[in-house]
Order: sequence, then structure tokens, then C-alpha cells
Amino acid sequence: MTDAIMNGLPPHIAQVICAHKSLDTTMGYKAIYPAETIEAHRAFVARRRATRPSDEYRTPTEEEWDAFLTHFEKRKVSIGTCAPAFSSPCVHEHACVRCSLLRPDPAQGSRLEEIRDNLVARIAEAEREGWLGEVEGLRVSLAGAEDKLAQIRRRTARALVDLPVPKFRERPRRAPIGAGVRGRLGR
Repeated sequence: MTDAIMNGLPPHIAQVICAHKSLDTTMGYKAIYPAETIEAHRAFVARRRATRPSDEYRTPTEEEWDAFLTHFEKRKVSIGTCAPAFSSPCVHEHACVRCSLLRPDPAQGSRLEEIRDNLVARIAEAEREGWLGEVEGLRVSLAGAEDKLAQIRRRTARALVDLPVPKFRERPRRAPIGAGVRGRLGR
């Protein structure tokens, strides 16, 4: 693996290949120093760029730049931010609650709870009416809403740090100053 890294394989890729938990482990195999690692990566990037068409490295036109920025504006939806690759359409037809690419906004947790509750009510109605195809689709959406709520709970749980209130040891009470002296003098 050391030879591969020294010949341009990025160390983080070597780390994955070797299943190392830490990049330090990968870099330590042959005492690969940060400067060597940086140079190896730069050489890898230079070789990679040499094999790619040069027009990929040109300055984008105003229209291309506007299209790129517009893509990110379109990613913002009412309950979070969707993360499809640039220039890719929404494969879920904007049924975002079902989409694995949606990163829910924690501030929209109550809105997601409303959506979940509405889905539960719609499933009950569809079951009463015998709309079995509708029930199946609604259950997929309900599972998506539950997943988004769980994502919000996980993200907010990581953000909160529970620090306990410090507890002070109780010191033994001391006798008042001079109490021991008086006691001995009084004998």
C-alpha cells in the first residue's frame, strides 16, 4: 500500500482499501510524512487532470454559472434541502418526504409531524374505503416521514450536550476556632 500511496493513490482511498479506522494508521505504515502525502496527492491530481478533457477546466460562462446556482436554489424545499447531483432531475417527482436525498430542517419538525399525522388519517380513510393501492403508497410516505423525523431527532441529539451540574463534596464540620483550646484548659 505504501508504494501505491507514493505513486499517487490518495491516502484516504488507501485507508478505505486497508479498512483502517484512522488515516494516521495508513500514513504510519512507512512513515509517510504529511509533505510526502501532499506531494503524492498533487501528483495524482495532475495525472488525473492530464487524462481528462481540458475544456472541463475552463472558466464557466455566465449561463453555466447561473444554471449551477439555480440548481442549489431549487434544492430548497419546504421541509429541508434536497441533494440531487447537479443537473439531475428529481426522481421522486417532488414527493420529498419519501426521498432519501432530503435533509430535513430541524425547524420544520412540527411541519413533518403534521404531515405524519395527516398520512395516518389518510391511511385510515383509505383502509375504510378499500383503496388498497392508495394504502400502500401512503404507507411508503408515512415511513419516509417517520425517517425524516428520526433524522431530526438524531441531529438534534448530537447537537445537545448534557453537562451534569457539578456536585460538591460536603466537608466535615469543624469545631469553632478555639473550642479545642478551651476544652483542654477547662480540665
